[in-house]
Amino acid sequence: MQTYTAVTTAVGGSLGLSALVATIPLLTFFVMLVGFKARAHISALVALAVSIVVAIIGFKMPWLLAIAAAGRGGLFGLLPIVWVIVMAIWFYQVTVVSGRFEDLRRTFDRLGGGDVRIQAILIAFCFGGLLEALAGFGAPVAITATMILALGIKPLRAAVVVLLANTAPVAFGAVAIPITTAGSVAGRTTEQTENIAAIVGHQAPFLAFFVPLILLWILDGMRGVRDGWVPAVIIGFSFGVAQWATSNYFAYELTDVVACIVSLGTAVVFLRFWTPRGVPEMRERMGIGEASIQEELPAHRVWMALMPYAVVTVVFGLANLIEPWKKALDGLKIKFDWPLLSEYLVKGDGSPVNSAYSLSWLSNPGTLLLISGLIVTVVYSIFNDGGRYKITMGQSIAEIGHCMVRMRLAALTIASVLALAYVMNYSGQTVAIGEYVASLGALYAFLAPTLGWIGTAVTGSDTSANALFGNMQVTAAKHAGINPDLMLAANTTGGVVGKMVSPQSLAIAATAVNLEGKESSIFKAVLPWSLGMLFVVCTLVFLQTNVLSFLVHTV
Repeated sequence: MQTYTAVTTAVGGSLGLSALVATIPLLTFFVMLVGFKARAHISALVALAVSIVVAIIGFKMPWLLAIAAAGRGGLFGLLPIVWVIVMAIWFYQVTVVSGRFEDLRRTFDRLGGGDVRIQAILIAFCFGGLLEALAGFGAPVAITATMILALGIKPLRAAVVVLLANTAPVAFGAVAIPITTAGSVAGRTTEQTENIAAIVGHQAPFLAFFVPLILLWILDGMRGVRDGWVPAVIIGFSFGVAQWATSNYFAYELTDVVACIVSLGTAVVFLRFWTPRGVPEMRERMGIGEASIQEELPAHRVWMALMPYAVVTVVFGLANLIEPWKKALDGLKIKFDWPLLSEYLVKGDGSPVNSAYSLSWLSNPGTLLLISGLIVTVVYSIFNDGGRYKITMGQSIAEIGHCMVRMRLAALTIASVLALAYVMNYSGQTVAIGEYVASLGALYAFLAPTLGWIGTAVTGSDTSANALFGNMQVTAAKHAGINPDLMLAANTTGGVVGKMVSPQSLAIAATAVNLEGKESSIFKAVLPWSLGMLFVVCTLVFLQTNVLSFLVHTV
């Protein structure tokens, strides 16, 4: 078999025609998912098959190399991406099985002095952000919607609130796997991936600052904004500052964990001295009865409910901030050249394309979450309040199996999407699209986040959107003379505001608030906000290419 070099004019000797043909796999995925309403894993598998056909027939890639590329991407989808997500969901499940999660829910209920507007922000934005940081993939929407509904908020309003709240944290969701994926798929180094996170850390806080105020408006109109703007601003500001500081100067994987803990802690302290305004009138307007008096929650139970998130912060901090430990953990890796690709896939200058598979298995976020969860399990099994709260190591380990079963179709979807991305990357399909998009010049810099928005809106995952478009953004950026890391950050942040309109998110929200079949109503309510936020992100990214270039790091 001869060596293969990707050519961007493979179809009819034309860049434009090659780029057009290269979009067929992506269009197939979108049409299958939205047009034919096929399940996500079916849509991804069909699109993968189409990408292989396009690679072989359109871009003249040997079929063995196309299959090998799909295998390389599929394995990366499973390890580390699916591994991280399974461990994140399992970590949350440990708190549920132990019974401590109920105490956490009741802790939120007691905050805010009966002002359900502030309570809803704390649950949907702060706690939902924690769930997004650790689990993502629908868990924050499903869990917080149920909790907000229990406050007495009407179903449609509750659905809209949780979908809008699940924006700013998404870029760093599931311990920042969207950013890690963007860096890996686009061939960026560890330092460059950290730079992507730092740039996103200059973009996402702009959204974080305004989201609590938007939630107030949705919950209670202008009256709600007038009554509660002070705590809303404090929550949004503290979240944004913590997000910026953690992504730039701490461990970017922990950005949302730290930001949510800081904003929640700031809110708790502030609410001890702030008296809510207009609560009786607000409850009457919103059709909510009088606040019920609940059993006093001792401080030690509140601490035990919050303890898991302190543990995960310490574990990730130790693994990432102590340089000798970080170096030792990163050194424990599985690495090997991928069969066929390492021998026959070459660049235009004849040098081999880097197709080696590498997995730092001990420093991987999924493994660190496993360690954190086991520590939490031991603590919960020892300090169980006389048996009131109990989880055994056997129960904890069994939950890992349950999470794997629950994730099986999602895992197939993720593996298929990553396989699709790698076939398109290695065959030259994404490079062709990227070079063509780069010809748009200054307009490309403004529209770059739109690709992330489209990808996340259709797939329901910022991670999948980065897998699909990451390499394309880098190619386009290089040809347009723009910082590639900025465009990868733009793709990530654009995806943040696309998640609320994705079919998966709408279905999860509708199910959680008992509005099955009313997804279209939720969609109509959130679409204007999604498009408005997208415009803000596009404008910010464009300004970062010129007047706000000081907000962009260079590595």
